[in-house]
Amino acid sequence: MPSLTVGKLYEERKAEFELTLLNSEAGLKRDVLNAELHRPGLALAGFYERFPRKRTQVMGETELAYFADKDDASIRAISKRLFSENVPLVIVAKGLAPHESFLAEADNANIAVLSSRLTTAELTNRLTTYLDMVFAPSISVHGTLVDVYGVGLLYTGKSGVGKSEIALDLVERGHRLVADDVVKITRKTKDVVVGSGSDLLGHHMEVRGVGIIDIEALFGIRAIRMQKRVEVEVRLTLWSETASYERLGIDERTTQILGATIPIVNVPISPGKNITVISEVIAMNHMLKVYGENSADEFSRRLNERLMRQRLTREYLEADYE
Repeated sequence: MPSLTVGKLYEERKAEFELTLLNSEAGLKRDVLNAELHRPGLALAGFYERFPRKRTQVMGETELAYFADKDDASIRAISKRLFSENVPLVIVAKGLAPHESFLAEADNANIAVLSSRLTTAELTNRLTTYLDMVFAPSISVHGTLVDVYGVGLLYTGKSGVGKSEIALDLVERGHRLVADDVVKITRKTKDVVVGSGSDLLGHHMEVRGVGIIDIEALFGIRAIRMQKRVEVEVRLTLWSETASYERLGIDERTTQILGATIPIVNVPISPGKNITVISEVIAMNHMLKVYGENSADEFSRRLNERLMRQRLTREYLEADYE
């Protein structure tokens, strides 16, 4: 589970969110618990049923206007009730400053109150994007991710099967390496997963017999990219005469990565087989399917139509005695 403290959010995004800490630093040690935000308007009015206490609380001009006609005792009571819910933090938009009693109760509960000069809508948008990125589910897989004609091909298979060598050949042909050996995959939406390299490995690659090479240094900046959507898994296996391989491509196989369904292509490796060209074909064929054209289904339709015509013609001739 990703972890994020209020202090880390404040330090890393202070400039982007135009943040200022309004009370003591004690609340910076708290954890931001999830990527969800909440406007506590109803809670300030006293309605705490189903209150999402684990969410980051964002207050705007409307919430602060609620305090405008309240005396100090009322403000303290409302604030104390809000902070008794043990919320992670409170961020006030538009550069507004809450009442001193509000900040005092926040200090008593060790909850940070931040102020942002951004509008409420802009703050919400930026903060949601950032928190979604931090808390997005992610895994690391052993494989190689290459951008081939704009399609993210994730090569998987046993060590030594040739994933890095295929990626190297693709880079030499003008395609772009995203990650080799360790691919970090993050789910962005229900059906979209994005792969990137590790901070430690970067765009380095291990080629057996040669050693570690730097793809960016060798081929230039256009040979790499930082991240790419994973669209097809290419599973590499050694050729076996007893194994059954897909011949027509009509029965499409899929796999699950962090809940997202992506197509999988099993490619057997054998001497003399040009996997690089096959990879380019896989990428182009995938794009045809995206645009609604399925070569295997079209071939099957035409074949069935031809067989049907032949059968009907044969039946007609067999019944013709003239």
